[in-house]
Amino acid sequence: MTSQLQKRTIMEKEAPNRSTGIINGKSSNILNWDNVRYSWAYPKYKTMLSNFWTPFEINMGNDIKQFPQLSDEEQEAFLKIIGLLALLDSIQSDYAAKAADYLTDSSLNALMIMLAQQEVIHNHSYSYVLSSIVSQQKQNEVFDYWRTEPTLQERNEFVTNGYKAFAEDPTAEHFVQSIVYDVILEGLFFYSGFAFFYNLARNQKMVSTSTMINYINRDEQIHVGLFEKIYKEVLAENPELATEAHQQFVVDTFRKGAELEIAWGREIIGDRFDGITMEELEQYIQYMANKRCNQLGHGRDVFPDAPVKNPLRWIIAYQEVDQGKTDFFEQKSRQYTKTSDANGFDDL
Repeated sequence: MTSQLQKRTIMEKEAPNRSTGIINGKSSNILNWDNVRYSWAYPKYKTMLSNFWTPFEINMGNDIKQFPQLSDEEQEAFLKIIGLLALLDSIQSDYAAKAADYLTDSSLNALMIMLAQQEVIHNHSYSYVLSSIVSQQKQNEVFDYWRTEPTLQERNEFVTNGYKAFAEDPTAEHFVQSIVYDVILEGLFFYSGFAFFYNLARNQKMVSTSTMINYINRDEQIHVGLFEKIYKEVLAENPELATEAHQQFVVDTFRKGAELEIAWGREIIGDRFDGITMEELEQYIQYMANKRCNQLGHGRDVFPDAPVKNPLRWIIAYQEVDQGKTDFFEQKSRQYTKTSDANGFDDL
């Protein structure tokens, strides 16, 4: 069964402004936020708009002084994780643009543009951090780690092959499968890296970098929530896609993604750093795989024996930077929208 997707037209005079479907629908492509098909689109837009930030807002002075004082293992993990995150966010900018082409709803196209812009900001933030603490030559090496690290290559190919299938053959089936890969990338593949930076901050190390990582983490949570909405709308409007084979694909793909993330966590973190053990990290990744799979509506059977609650409870404190006061990391006072279940920011 294949259902070829039609690209959204730049303008369609005879079509209504309010789209008739999320994929293969009709729309003039004129955006009127007071007349959109999906009631959740405008709240998502407001949330993404209110969370706007730039790397320039974060003072890297203390991190510049602290980086040379980190252990060799901490420095190596720090740089390799930054390199990985830069690659993942680069992929996301491109994927968002490709997904937008086939969303026949002008409000969702607008959200994809905002998402892609945020990914560009994330990439800028990695350059901003690296340019503060290492030489240009080292920065270039960090951005090339993905070419030579076997564990990274396997992880990256896992996602990029899923994206390529959609990009090269844009069927409805490949589109919903690509969203599963997207949720793994944004909602699972970042998480051992995030844990490393938060554990550094927990020990009062590289706090400014961890603040920036927190803002990226918050954005990625919102992106996962957005793609969750799109995914469920596509299946609701195209129920023939919700087959038993697709259900099995989702569970198997989350399991494989988690196994790759665990392998990366073992290589880059292991039991080498005070405050976080590999056993805890593996349970955390399994917990997140179950959580994300369930978020898409496919249950928590990826790892039946995984914890039902977050095994790294201390991490939750590191999302509390949006309380309208001087934030946890002692940066300047911020007045961002407070995160909650209503705007899509769940616990880590």
